Amino acid sequence: MTHIIAIANAKGGVAKTTTALSLGASLAEMGRRVLLIDLDPHANLTLSLGFKPASLERTVAGLLLGNDALERAVLPTTFHNLVLVPSNHELNLAEPHLLVRSDYMLLLNKVLKNNQSYDTIILDCPPSSGTLTKNALSTADLLIIPTQPEYFSAHALRDMLNLILAVRQRNNPKLRYRILITMLDKRNRIHRSLAEQIRTAFNEAIFDIEIEIDTKLRESSIMGQPINHYAPESRAAKQYYELAEETGHYSNEINRRHTTTP
Repeated sequence: MTHIIAIANAKGGVAKTTTALSLGASLAEMGRRVLLIDLDPHANLTLSLGFKPASLERTVAGLLLGNDALERAVLPTTFHNLVLVPSNHELNLAEPHLLVRSDYMLLLNKVLKNNQSYDTIILDCPPSSGTLTKNALSTADLLIIPTQPEYFSAHALRDMLNLILAVRQRNNPKLRYRILITMLDKRNRIHRSLAEQIRTAFNEAIFDIEIEIDTKLRESSIMGQPINHYAPESRAAKQYYELAEETGHYSNEINRRHTTTP
């Protein structure tokens, strides 16, 4: 069974794209067939894998508009078990055309429905709660919300929870979420305090693993490589591998719930 994971937060700068790439590459290293889909017009995920967005003819925009089939839009990467549906500026041009459709929140769901070519599909969302993010949440089994332990990032969680509630009521009642604390500086007293407050507030909805600040993550994006290939012995690589293991356990739990629910 294919598990679909959305990575989203209405606030930018919380390591959303880094998480999508690092989690996807770690799952691929475990032997999972992973498809990454870049739903951000800024195309940071596409850039992070070494592609030049402006030169690409087939992107996620064509999928959502119905102009391309999924298999025609998928690009192979140089990393085993990891492929990409890229993005570029055309997604900005396509978005207004999506809104005029009555089923605009389910366009991605129609593209991915019944697809068994991949074990995991990861959707990297833009830093907004607009049409593209709503499509991702209407399709996903699990939403991961990367959250930096800082005031404005923690405050933005309220908007994401309201969006989750709306999507559950309208399109995807089985959507589950987990919060991932990212960019944590354990030397910073405020970071430690806010991380603890987030854990207290959300309890079991928080991943056990935390992603700490690591300069190797920034370097890996510049080099167009996932962290587990660029610096496999780094702290970040090990933490994202633990996240992949934890996500795998949680996906299995979701699958058991789905199969046992009458």
